[in-house]
Amino acid sequence: MRPLRLDMAGFTVFREETTVDFTDADFFALVGPTGSGKSTVLDAICFALYGQVPRWASSRGIVNALAPSATEARVRLVFESAGARYVATRVVRRDGKGRVSTGGAGLQLMPRGFDPAKLDGGLTPEDLGEVLAGTPGEMDAAVLEAVGLPYEQFTSCVVLPQGQFADFLHAKPAARQEILVNLLGLHVYEAIQKKASGRAMQADAQLAAVDQLLADLSDADDESLEAAAARVAAMRELATAVEAEAPALRDAEREGDEASTALKELGGEIDALAAIRPPDDHSAVAETVATARAAVADASAAVAVAEEREEKVRGQIAGAPDVAALRLLLAAHAEHDKLTGQARSLAEAVRTARKEHGTAAKALDEATAGAALAADRLEEARRAYQDAQAADRAAALRVHLVAGEPCPVCEQKVKAVPDVAESAVAAAEAAGKVARKEADQASQLVAERDKALRELDRVLERARAQHDQLTARLAELTERLADSPGPAALGRELEARAALQSRLDDAAGAVRAAREAQRRAQSGADAADERLKAAWRRFDKARDAVGRLGPPSADREDLVAAWTTLAEWATAQAAERTGRRADAVARLEAARAAVGEIRERLAALFTAAELAVPDSGLDGAGAGRAVAVAVARAEGAHQRIVERREQAGRLREQRVAHEREGSVAKTLAGHLRANNFERWLLEEALDLLVDGASRILRDLSAGQYELVHDKGEFYVVDHHDAGLRRGVRTLSGGETFQASLALALALSEQLAGLSTTSASLESIVLDEGFGTLDTATLDTVATTLEALAARGDRMVGVVTHVPSLAERVPVRFEVRKDARTARVERLGL
Repeated sequence: MRPLRLDMAGFTVFREETTVDFTDADFFALVGPTGSGKSTVLDAICFALYGQVPRWASSRGIVNALAPSATEARVRLVFESAGARYVATRVVRRDGKGRVSTGGAGLQLMPRGFDPAKLDGGLTPEDLGEVLAGTPGEMDAAVLEAVGLPYEQFTSCVVLPQGQFADFLHAKPAARQEILVNLLGLHVYEAIQKKASGRAMQADAQLAAVDQLLADLSDADDESLEAAAARVAAMRELATAVEAEAPALRDAEREGDEASTALKELGGEIDALAAIRPPDDHSAVAETVATARAAVADASAAVAVAEEREEKVRGQIAGAPDVAALRLLLAAHAEHDKLTGQARSLAEAVRTARKEHGTAAKALDEATAGAALAADRLEEARRAYQDAQAADRAAALRVHLVAGEPCPVCEQKVKAVPDVAESAVAAAEAAGKVARKEADQASQLVAERDKALRELDRVLERARAQHDQLTARLAELTERLADSPGPAALGRELEARAALQSRLDDAAGAVRAAREAQRRAQSGADAADERLKAAWRRFDKARDAVGRLGPPSADREDLVAAWTTLAEWATAQAAERTGRRADAVARLEAARAAVGEIRERLAALFTAAELAVPDSGLDGAGAGRAVAVAVARAEGAHQRIVERREQAGRLREQRVAHEREGSVAKTLAGHLRANNFERWLLEEALDLLVDGASRILRDLSAGQYELVHDKGEFYVVDHHDAGLRRGVRTLSGGETFQASLALALALSEQLAGLSTTSASLESIVLDEGFGTLDTATLDTVATTLEALAARGDRMVGVVTHVPSLAERVPVRFEVRKDARTARVERLGL
């Protein structure tokens, strides 16, 4: 598995969308400060594939995938495995209650040659290729098929996270063996062994089935075949004898059938002729029809007389004056008389209104004159009041006048001071109030009389208009009634018209009564006709029953005569057929005797051939069918024996083949048992792995250590301590790192070439403490990694914050973190 592109959004410290492009990074380093998120990049790769991360301890730790403030986390990994490209996607969401769960997961096989850079263009899921998995449950099997390694082995051989770097070194032999089985594809031999064992068991089962079938075919011997052939010959001889008797039997049966048919026909004809009997009421039906038809004729004549009378009265009414016109003229006379009285009353009202109008006009003139006088008196009082006020003001100035001094108003010299007169203002004011009151009363009287006059004007005008209307209507009525004979004559004409209408009503009632009588008569006639039709239907049914015997024609106008003729003919025909019945009986008995003799001979033939007589009897056709069935059964039995003998021969050939196939399958299964061939392959692979790891470990430890194994357990040989062999769990931290790195590099370098499945180790990413190494060892590690990457068939990645190691890596992904999110920036080539 080789990662090509990683997209993250909302995943732990990567709150914002972040892309890491590994497309051409054969040798890279993830660098950055401690805690910046370097290891999170590896977590995202593991999570996209397997839904869990080593640091979370289990798959239930997906709550750790979400950034604290995020509600959704998305991880998408594009990777290559065994020459095919895949895209794995996982989505984690937090609901409203704070619960975190997987919201979606999928694995797709991308089109061949798909460029991951196209993902920046917003492709739809359909553009990414064939869907291999669409749910978290489907992902487990699909990823295992694509990558070739389960989660535990992936984190031991491909992505080696912090704290688990030495898992493969310290693994138990059984777990280590399982990893090697997956890497080398050795499970194919186990599958072959199981399939060979299955085929061996299948061959044994088929062999047992063939033996059982052969046992069931033990009766297909030569003696059985000879007996079956003899039975076929006997049945064919019987068939020849039965065929010789068949014509005579068929003739005798045909003669008997014809005689029986003739006898049945005679009996049926005699019974049909005997059933011809005239009904008891056929004479009464004819009489009832005649009576009903006469009643219909009488009722029709009565209807014609009543209709003639009604038509005569209608003619008289048509010549009489119209009732509506007469009534309109009477109404016009009544209206003329009424309007004449109203006109006289209205004329008197007009005269009275005119008189009242004159009186009101005169009173208005008098009130207007009085109002004018009151206005004059009011004006005189106003002037008197003004004069009094002026005199009063002048009197007020006298106190300031001094004889011989200038006047303060006109500045003329005052000759003598006038005497002071009594003030007249109060009297003038009182007189003005009286004049004002009289003027107001006069104005009010004028207004009242003017209002009364206008009201009289409206009354007079209304009366005049009504009088004019009445006068015009009276003139119209007078003109209309000029040719009228008068109310008395009109009344007499209306009475005569009413008498004609009464006569018409009586005539119409008579017509209805006559028509009702006609309807009842017609109903009776119809009922009688129905009875006659029913009687004729009974006759026709009786005649049709013997129609094939040629009955005489019937007189359709006389039911009684028709029945009489048919009954007499039926009696004669029945007597003639009774005489012919005796001959038919004798013929039938002779035919039955002949059939009995032939059937006795056939029964003897069946008995002689040891064949049971058919339950249905030995008739002309039945005997032939029974013999044909016997011949077919004998031939079938003979054929089955021949076929069973052939089947037994084929089964013997199959038995030999099953024995040979079972023997080969058992031998192959024995060779491929796990404690034989597969054990040898695992030992060879482990030897190669340990040899490669020892070489790398010697370089890393400056020749101090090498790695060996014994029965699956790993040991380290310390050449600085007289070649002492130590268990790998006794190594210090730095020594364990060197041994684990050597083993991991050997896995990538040596076993990848041996893998035959999709579990090819196309990449290795190391996330472990390079900072614990001294300068010389660190240089050796860097040189070893450079050599591994230089081969060009492996992606090599390291996670480190050691500058001296990072500077020697051509592609660096620098991980930085701020208060908001972590970011990845590519540096170098």
